[in-house]
This record gives sequence, C-alpha cells and structure tokens, in this order.
Amino acid sequence: MSAGKIPIPSSELPLKHLMKAVNNKVLVKLKDGSEYIGVLQLCDNCMNLVLVDASEIREDTQEPVVRYGKIMIRGSYILFVALDATQVQLTKM
Repeated sequence: MSAGKIPIPSSELPLKHLMKAVNNKVLVKLKDGSEYIGVLQLCDNCMNLVLVDASEIREDTQEPVVRYGKIMIRGSYILFVALDATQVQLTKM
C-alpha cells in the first residue's frame, strides 16, 4: 500500500453497488449532459452498462425525448448513475 492512500472496504466499492442494481431502474447522466433512464441489465468492470426499456430524457422535465429499447453505454462517458431512478427528484435552479 502506498503512503497516503486509505483502503476502501470491498463492501463500499462503487462497482459492487452498481452490480447490486441489476434489474432495477437507473438514471444515467453522461458527460455531454444527456440523461438516460432504463432497467440495468448488465454492467462490467469498466462500468459499461446495458439498459433495457431505455429512454433519453430531458433534464428539466424528466419527459422522454426518444425511446430506444435496449442500449449500451460506454463506462468512460458516464458522469454518474442514480441507482434507484424511482427516488430521483429534480429541483429547478
């Protein structure tokens, strides 16, 4: 272990939480600002995701812009993932 690094317990690793969210509805925001909502079907060690019943949504209204069905999102494009999209509430700034 290098000096200055604090080990993260394996139970708190973000990827473990993501893998537990499989078959749940998630919200994914990409670095370009676009947002997708759908059921998480698969994820891998690079955080590549497969969503089914996926829709691109508007950030301000949460209304679907386009419905895709099944999509794959590359992990390096992801800004954040809300693991329970049913609990996400937007506030206007």
